Amino acid sequence: MHGESLSNRNLSSINAQNDAFQINDSNIVDDDDHSIDLNDNLSEMLHDLETNIGDDDQRKLHDLFDDAKKPLYPGCEKFSKLNVVLKLFNLKSNYGWSDKSFTDLLVILHDMLPDGNELPISTKEFEKEHKCVICGASRYKRKKETDDMDDDVTKNGPPNKILLYFPIIPRLKRLFSNENEAKLLRWHKDGRVNDGKLRHVADSPQWRNIDHKYPDFGEEVRNIRFGLSSDGINPFVNVSSRHSTWPVLLCIYNLPPWLCMKRKYIMMTLLIQGPKQPGNDIDVYLAPLIDDLKTLWGSGIVVYDAYNKENFTLRAMIFCTISDFPAYGNLSGYSTKGKKACPVCEDETNSIWLKNFKKTVYMGYRRFLPTSHVYRNKKDEFDGNTEHRTMRKRFDAFSRVENLNIVLGKRTRAQKDAIWKKNQSFGIYHIGSIWMLDIV
Repeated sequence: MHGESLSNRNLSSINAQNDAFQINDSNIVDDDDHSIDLNDNLSEMLHDLETNIGDDDQRKLHDLFDDAKKPLYPGCEKFSKLNVVLKLFNLKSNYGWSDKSFTDLLVILHDMLPDGNELPISTKEFEKEHKCVICGASRYKRKKETDDMDDDVTKNGPPNKILLYFPIIPRLKRLFSNENEAKLLRWHKDGRVNDGKLRHVADSPQWRNIDHKYPDFGEEVRNIRFGLSSDGINPFVNVSSRHSTWPVLLCIYNLPPWLCMKRKYIMMTLLIQGPKQPGNDIDVYLAPLIDDLKTLWGSGIVVYDAYNKENFTLRAMIFCTISDFPAYGNLSGYSTKGKKACPVCEDETNSIWLKNFKKTVYMGYRRFLPTSHVYRNKKDEFDGNTEHRTMRKRFDAFSRVENLNIVLGKRTRAQKDAIWKKNQSFGIYHIGSIWMLDIV
């Protein structure tokens, strides 16, 4: 999907020492193009991967080595187990087969093949397990935990809520292992026209402020700056207006502006299933993503750069978040409703309750104008008063929540005047004149 050709990869025409940074659109494969050439150089591909993964994944990788050599059935010389599984999964992905139909197909093919064949009959390795293989927690919502479990998992009660997490570190390694992709991830430094005009996120003051505050991070041009986006969607269109499934997406701002928002480069990291939105408990679901982001921000990970032909320590950060105001409240922990809904003004928010309309409106916005602006002295056109206040210059969110007692899950109503609801995963801090989001 990233344009590599295993059989011709040594014929690359890209020179890492070339000062001219040119992007050939013909080398970029559209993610909607399903015409993928499945080369059979599986062992060569796996050996390349072996040098770019951690110790925890070595066992799984060597299982793939075994499957690549194992014949599909005794006496079969044309297909290996891994080769057939990859071809079948490719068909499933290209034509949108459901998991149930694909599983039924595997069962039929398994019965049609000679005895002793290695074709799996299910895509779910642990579907018959009653407890989590990692933490040992029950997979069911049960009033009383007993050891009596039915082999038919559908008879053991409703399932607990499931979180689907797609790790970002392996995907970053795969991007840098492709020469063309590794080159694109340097575009903000090598390919951007730096003439003082705002054409890309890298032209913003926020980007320069980060480089100034964290020079060790800014010196490595390959370090990734993510934009995190999350909101509720209804995957069933009009079937259920109350269903809310929350995807958490990451876009990469190192890329050119015409590629940042392409589906190919947007990482869906989490899928929080409905039917209800996670609300403030979204921190529980964000935990695996935050663990990876802390690793990427702190010590970093060793990654092979196929463009420069070298290993380097990759780090990453959340540059900003993209969300509407209710989702912003869930991510930050700030109450975006009521009299103090503005996260910038906080307890200085100027609000008025309209009794007849049953709504809260927010006035006092003239304080954000220049001190000499003519609107500041007008009365009749606004609320009958002149405006001499200025906006707040400094803001430290962490001091507000440092000693806050947090209770996740079902709980009593929060304190009436409380405007911060939790020690947020994504907190707000101030750099110069820029409001940023970072992990605290």
